[in-house]
Amino acid sequence: MAIFLTKDSKVIVQGMTGSEGMKHTRRMLASGTQIVGGVNPRKAGTTVDVDGTEVPVFGTVAEAMEKTGADVTVIFVPPKFTKDAVVEAIDAEIGLAVVITEGVPVHDSAAFWAYAGSKGNKTRIIGPNCPGLISPEQSNAGIIPADITKSGPIGLVSKSGTLTYQLMYELRDLGFSSAVGIGGDPVIGTTHIDALAAFEADPETKIIVMIGEIGGDAEERAAAYIAEHVTKPVVGYVAGFTAPEGKTMGHAGAIVSGSSGTAQAKKEALEAAGVKVGKTPSETARLARELIG
Repeated sequence: MAIFLTKDSKVIVQGMTGSEGMKHTRRMLASGTQIVGGVNPRKAGTTVDVDGTEVPVFGTVAEAMEKTGADVTVIFVPPKFTKDAVVEAIDAEIGLAVVITEGVPVHDSAAFWAYAGSKGNKTRIIGPNCPGLISPEQSNAGIIPADITKSGPIGLVSKSGTLTYQLMYELRDLGFSSAVGIGGDPVIGTTHIDALAAFEADPETKIIVMIGEIGGDAEERAAAYIAEHVTKPVVGYVAGFTAPEGKTMGHAGAIVSGSSGTAQAKKEALEAAGVKVGKTPSETARLARELIG
């Protein structure tokens, strides 16, 4: 089993013909993802040879869905075009839109998030500024390396791309049902809570690893959700324990106000909900191993 993405998912790539889109289309195909098309209005009607696989290019998301049955889009377009690309995906009612692009203006993210809601949330958005998601040995939508882990009983949800990869690697012998990188921007589509709910409902996921970082209150809200709704063991890690107080850190979402948003405050909230919290990624991996036994 997996959440949001399975071996049957049919994936298109908006921005496939750009350098980043092509590089990662190649990697997704190599890892077994069903890439059924790309979207570029200027190159509609052509095909692209991706390491021996002929991938058709369509003018719109709606046309790609009609011709291929696609139900997932991965978006690799420049920041100034991202809002239009996501709105197009929402209008086409594709089931999942994975927005990889970094540097999307927050008001654009807020606009397409609200637009998805106004259309009945038929399109799940992951990102922006995220590595995407992977269900190992089934499908990979985004930029997560496919060869660092295998399928298994752990569900992973993370704000940080690099920490997603590190935990996947450290627990590679146990494996993952799905790993979801939700992104660290202040406004994102799918949240920790959304992923926690999906992992709780997935019979193949036995434990959940949740990675947060300083800034905002997403982890505190996730802790409250875990206390009320999650019966599976959860292990947590909050990036930023060594961050200097009062300094705004690199991630757009990592803005700390007073004691709110600090790593310590998040750790305490999670532990109060019964979550075991590691002080380092490696300690977090060890705690997960102990829970699996």
